[in-house]
Amino acid sequence: MKRFIAVQHSYSEFLGIIEKQLENRGIGFTYFRPFTGQSLPVSALQFDALWLLGGAHAPWDSAHVGWRQEEERLIQAFIRARRPIVGIGFGAQLLAMVLGAQAGEDTSPHAGWTTASSTAEGQGDPLAAALDGRRVLVAGYGRCDLPAGLAPLAVDGEGRWLMFRRDLAVGMLCRPELTPGMIEDMIMEDGRELPDDISETLEQARELSAMQRDTTDRLLAALVSALDLMQERRKPPVFTIQQVSRE
Repeated sequence: MKRFIAVQHSYSEFLGIIEKQLENRGIGFTYFRPFTGQSLPVSALQFDALWLLGGAHAPWDSAHVGWRQEEERLIQAFIRARRPIVGIGFGAQLLAMVLGAQAGEDTSPHAGWTTASSTAEGQGDPLAAALDGRRVLVAGYGRCDLPAGLAPLAVDGEGRWLMFRRDLAVGMLCRPELTPGMIEDMIMEDGRELPDDISETLEQARELSAMQRDTTDRLLAALVSALDLMQERRKPPVFTIQQVSRE
């Protein structure tokens, strides 16, 4: 059975709309929550893909993201094993940092809707095509610039990067997984810093929910195609050591 790992960085942010799509494709997934103190796997070999989800802080906010180095090691393990990685929001920026991006300075929250546009680098790429010309929700904390040599596949209305890809690793600042209910839960999280216009963003999410689901369907189909997510990767056998009686 195909088995994905999803790393959560807050209680409110999980696979959301994407969960049902994975279940319909017969894909199992396991959540890990390092922000609770839970340890992450050290190997990629028991999993077919890695999903890095959104979070309540910027990845470079060391005061709140004490587990970052452990998660970076897991990302590097998946890169070495040539297994797909999908980073969303916080996860996209952390993935970019592993690929050479410098940590940003701003940690302030932002959320809002924008129109995605494919770049010259994204021409002919199914992932860029899935977003091109569509309204998407962007939400996160701060922004980092992509490293030299890593051109975006899609940008927002102000020309800032929305999506990049290197081999089997994809990062996106748009949030295809978010539902209005998830945004409501984010608002209710104790101590979570929120953008001033979060109420307007939530209202738009309710109005655009059908469109959001259609975009998510398109994007997930593109991810399946581009990253070969339906291929089950070879996994080493798991041995159970049993004590043998000498009597």
